[in-house]
Parts: sequence; structure tokens; C-alpha cells
Amino acid sequence: MPEPIDVLLIGGGVMSATLATLISEVEPTWTVQVLERLDRPARESSGPWNNAGTGHSALCELNYTPVDEDGCVNVAKAVEVNEQFQVSRQLWSFLVENGRIPDADAFIHPTPHMSFVWGAENVAYLRERHAILAAHPLFAGMEYSEDPIQIAAWAPLLMAGRTGDEPVAATYSVEGSDVDFGALTKLMLDSAASRGTQVSYHADVRKLQRGPDAFWWATGKKDGAKFTYRARFVFVGAGGRALTLLQKSGIPEIHGFGGFPVSGEFLRTNNPEVVARHQAKVYGKAAVGAPPMSVPHLDTRVVGGEQWLMFGPYAGFSPRYLKHGSLIDMPRAFNLRNLLPMILAGLANIPLTLYLASQLIARPKKKFKDLLDFYPDAHTRDWKKITAGQRVQVIRPEGVLQFGTELISHADGSIAGLLGASPGASTAAHVMLEVLERCFPAKWEEWQPRLREIIPTHGTALSDDPTRARAVQEHTAQVLGLRVPEVTQSPSTVIDTPSEVALAQE
Repeated sequence: MPEPIDVLLIGGGVMSATLATLISEVEPTWTVQVLERLDRPARESSGPWNNAGTGHSALCELNYTPVDEDGCVNVAKAVEVNEQFQVSRQLWSFLVENGRIPDADAFIHPTPHMSFVWGAENVAYLRERHAILAAHPLFAGMEYSEDPIQIAAWAPLLMAGRTGDEPVAATYSVEGSDVDFGALTKLMLDSAASRGTQVSYHADVRKLQRGPDAFWWATGKKDGAKFTYRARFVFVGAGGRALTLLQKSGIPEIHGFGGFPVSGEFLRTNNPEVVARHQAKVYGKAAVGAPPMSVPHLDTRVVGGEQWLMFGPYAGFSPRYLKHGSLIDMPRAFNLRNLLPMILAGLANIPLTLYLASQLIARPKKKFKDLLDFYPDAHTRDWKKITAGQRVQVIRPEGVLQFGTELISHADGSIAGLLGASPGASTAAHVMLEVLERCFPAKWEEWQPRLREIIPTHGTALSDDPTRARAVQEHTAQVLGLRVPEVTQSPSTVIDTPSEVALAQE
């Protein structure tokens, strides 16, 4: 019988890496084992080309600020996401300041975040969105313009080739970032390993069940040989595979949950002349009927020290729950408890199904036209298609298709797992703190002093203290090499005429 370990983390992505990092700080004597079925970490959703690399802080993502039934822009989700991203920034800053990560430039780079829309109705929406957000302490310094000259100064590709007969508008946030979550995952796992965490690759967990000794037994194969681990606590951070592993565990909290897989594609270029003219992440509005994760965006990316531009995503479909998964992943996830919820979700999301179908049959020329909406002078010769990571959207027991993440944990706190997708990696620190609070209630109070050393604002909301919010943003920006906006004008100032642009530049 194998000796029991304290913590078993299934999956070598950013979530497991973040949890391993936190546990190594609050309980350095605990035995921690990470099992990854592929040959290296972050080859699924955390990989740099399997996600957009956006440090999701709701500065530019319009799907976080929907219009309510009364016609008003609702910013509650945007504030929530930004708060959570500030937690991640504080954790990363701690790791850099304390030498756990040698260089922030290895995983994060300053990249302005922009929202860009065209058409009178969309311009009116963006104007209202900016007015509300810019008055909030977490979004102070966000700029807005309807002037083509100013927008071209922020992002030249957006305006090149436009006729000027359609109204346009943009917001600009200098504090945005591009994050290589694959590099960050490896850095955090290396740091945790230096403090005692064991990390194994080619370790494929096939079975997860509660033993008669109250420990969790995880069995599988590594390089063809069978292995067994006994653990007091298990976290399933296996991306799309988390659903089926949690189902195998038999915990009642997973009953009724299902998953709908969505794949994606991006267009990518590293043409130096094109890349040099776009230094921002620019998000637009999703097409009618499109899911929130299909918001089109034209992004600066820094991967392996090289700059790229990436546009997308284009929706696709595969029954696989992982990019390196099986064609029978989706059928395997069906059972008597989630069959009805999955049927109800399908019936309630027929427009989404039709949208996905239209994306699948769309010709390359039609897909390229979507890029031309952002960058009218784009040439097909510069862009190549890549396949992004596989996402599994959560289907709740009541038959609702949920966009976002869902933390599942057993009542006794001995096992937890994460389902869903965006904003995912950007909020990993916040979500893993929730895992610690749910699953280790007897230790939670004891850990508070150390957690506040790592994340100074832990347990508080930056929104409630504008002065502290500014101080935290400035500190983490300095450590991570990011930028902070100069808040020298009224938050609601709108730059919308060429003369005002010239005056602002002076």
C-alpha cells in the first residue's frame, strides 16, 4: 500500500501550478504531487497559443459589460473580474520580489487594452460604458475617443484603409497586459518543485475513487507502468477532463453537470511590418447569436521572446474534451443524471448551435472578412490559421449553459475540481484561494497572516478604497514591468475632435 500524501494535483496547467504555489507557501512541510498526462506542463488550455493571452481585467472585454433589460450598461461583472485579476497580479509580484520567479519579463508584458466599435448604436454603447467605468477606481485613467486620428495613434491598423463614412469609437487602457500562461505555469511549477513539490509527466490518471481508509485513490499509468497514489486531498485541474474524473470520483456535487465542447481557431502573423503597427489587444463586439467567448479581438502576443499578432477566435467543434483528447470524450461524459440537463441546454441554445454551424461551414474568404472589419488593409498572404485549445462549457444541472468557471467541491473538502473556461487563467489566484477556503476550513484562519504577506489585499475589495487600489496597481505594475495610467483629468473626459487630440498630445 503506497504511503499517503497530503495533496494530489491532477493536471499540469496554470490552476494546479497556482494551487501548488500557494500550498508551498502556507504549508511548506506538506507532501504535494502533481500528475500531468502529457510530456510537459501547460500543453492544453494554459499553452500560449491555446488561449488569447489576455490578462483579463475587463478593461476591453465588452462581454463583461452587457446591456440590461432597462437599456443601461451593467458593469458589475467587469468590476468582479478586475478585482480577481488584481489578486493574480499581487501573487505574481510576490513570486518575482521573493525570487521564486527570476524575471517577470519571462511571462508578462505591458500591452494596452482597447475596445473598438463601429456604427452609431455601438458607439453610443461604448460611450456609456466608458463613462461608468472611468469613474470607478479600478478603471481610472481609461481614455475614450471617437476621433479617427486619435484611434489611429493608439492602433494604426484599425484605421488604415477606412473610408471615414462610418462612426467609430475606442477606449484605451495603458495598464493592460499580455500573459504567456504557459511560461508562467512552468515557472510556478519549477518554483514549487524547488520547495518540495513532486511533478510527474506521462502520468495518466484513469480512476479516482474514495478508499475504505477515507483516502482518495488515484490509479493510472505512467510510461506503461501502473501507479497508485493515496491522498488526503485531491484537486482536479485537468481542463476538459475534469468533468469525467469528477464523475468517476462519485461525489454527489458533480451529479447533473455536463459539458459542451467548443474548439477555436485563430489567424496569426509575425510579419514585422504588420506587427510593428499594432501594439495593443483590441476587443470588439460579438456577432449576433455568438457566445461570449467568441468576441473578436486583434491581439499583440509575445511568445518565446517574439512578437506576433493574432486575430479570432473562430468557433469550431470537436467531441474531444481536450486538444489531445479522444473522439469519444463527449459520449463518455453522458450519464443518466446529466442527460436531461444536456438536452435542455441544447434546446435552449439553438441560436448558438446555428452560429457554430455557420462558423463550421464558412469559407476561408468569409472568415478573413471578419479580420478586415478590424484591419481593412490586411492581406491573406500574411496570415496563417492555427488551432486553439479545446474548451468545455459548463452545463448546469438545471439545464443552463454557463459561460465561465465553476468550482466543484465535496462537502467534506477532501476533493475539488474546476470546470469551464474564460476568464480562467487570469483569475487563477482568486479561484485557488477559494479552493483553500472551502477545502481546508480548519486551517483557513491560521493561514491568514501568511496569505496577506503574499496578497496584501486578501480579504478586502480594492473597489472600496480608491487610494489603496491606486497604490496596489502602482506597486504590482512596477514589479511586473507594467504601466499605470496618469489620472490627471476628469475620468469622464472624452477626446473626440482633432483639435482636442492635438491639445492632448501637446
